[in-house]
This record gives sequence, C-alpha cells and structure tokens, in this order.
Amino acid sequence: MAEQVATLAGGCFWCVEAVFNDVAGVSHVESGYIGGGLPNPTYKQVCGGDTGHAEAIRVRFDPDVIDYATLLDIFFHTHDPTQLNRQGNDIGTQYRSAIFPHSPEQEAEAKAAKERAQPDWPAPIVTTIEPDAPWYPAEDYHQAYWESEGQRNPYCLATIPPKLAKLRKSYQARLKAGAAA
Repeated sequence: MAEQVATLAGGCFWCVEAVFNDVAGVSHVESGYIGGGLPNPTYKQVCGGDTGHAEAIRVRFDPDVIDYATLLDIFFHTHDPTQLNRQGNDIGTQYRSAIFPHSPEQEAEAKAAKERAQPDWPAPIVTTIEPDAPWYPAEDYHQAYWESEGQRNPYCLATIPPKLAKLRKSYQARLKAGAAA
C-alpha cells in the first residue's frame, strides 16, 4: 500500500515531531502550520496567536507497518488532549490539540480514536477534528529540531523526554530500531 499522510496538532510542533520521528513505519515528519487564514505565515506570526493556524506535524507513514488508528492512539497518549488551546505553559490557539483528516475514512477513525482515548483521561478531551486545510511547512530551523538545537534548549529538555518516555513505555513494539536507547 502507498504511503499515507496524517496531520496532527498537539502543542509545540517540536515536541510532537520528536515523538513521531521514533515511530516505526513513519518515514518523514514535517513541522508546519495549518488551519489558519493567512497564506504562508511565519513562525513569528503564528506565535502571535491571531492567524488561526495551529503548530502541527505532517506525518508520512506506511500503513502496512503502522495504521492511522495506532498513530492516533500514540498522539492521544503523548500529549494532554484535555487542555483547551494550550499544552502546559504554551498558551494560545496555535497550541490547540487538533486532527486534520485527509479523507472521510481518516475523519471516522479520528472520531473513534477520540472515543477510545477518553477513558484514559480524567477530564473531557477537547481535541478538535478540523477540515483539511492548506499546509505551510515551518521554517527550516524548525525541522528535526529535537535532533539538532532542541537537546540544548531548556524548554525542550523539560518537555520532550517525558513524552518520549511515555512512548517508549507504552509503545515499545512500535519504535524504530535504536529509538529505545
């Protein structure tokens, strides 16, 4: 089967990208912006909170190795989908929890995944399921951020390792070779 695409927003894209880079079957993760009204927004504009865009990732994956449902389970497990327009200290609609399905099948699976995840959370899941929209890749310095600058960034050092620990604990069989180290 040909590669498929998933577009997910779960707070700071550096953090979500770091998680999905370690998942077997994922061939590429790109950070970017989606869901807003301004064409070709910059990071500074999106961080201002008034473009309507979410910081998001676009994941290319092999459905013969990992299916969309499992990607969504990982997504719901590795960020807090009960926080409205925020993740921790990152506050604003640009940090919202959202899924941008690329087909009616993905939309149905997103709804099912949200229902599956709810019992794991003490508060209602506020993740939105939004229409697919124009995708704008983030600036080059945001791509593969954890592997480069991120491991020297205090924010990333405080935020990303706990997410990776959750991934490694709960999804050991879904990790790329070498990711469990």
